[in-house]
Amino acid sequence: MSATLTMYGIPNCDTIKKARKWLDQQGIAYQFHNYKKDGTDPARLEQWAEQLGWEALINKRGTSWRKLDQDTRDQIDLARALEVMQQNPSIIKRPLLETAEGKLLLGFDPDLWQQELAA
Repeated sequence: MSATLTMYGIPNCDTIKKARKWLDQQGIAYQFHNYKKDGTDPARLEQWAEQLGWEALINKRGTSWRKLDQDTRDQIDLARALEVMQQNPSIIKRPLLETAEGKLLLGFDPDLWQQELAA
């Protein structure tokens, strides 16, 4: 497979490290999009939210979520979620894989990835 696969995330994230290692071991080429360095595209965030639901995109177990003020967490909706993800990409669940066909895989699940990517 050519590098038509893009992984979105943050390089120092342990899950990202595991996912990158897995892809490398499988010989699956990919591009890495570093949220910290490359930012997030608002239009792409909207597409992801449409496909996956904004609730799935937000990592509510991470410190970035816990750092948000209580009002923001209590009153979050699509518009607010998109704004928060744009301002603080660390809050987006990782990794997010996007294929050339636009298929999205959220989170690291080796069995699912094997099924979806090793075709």
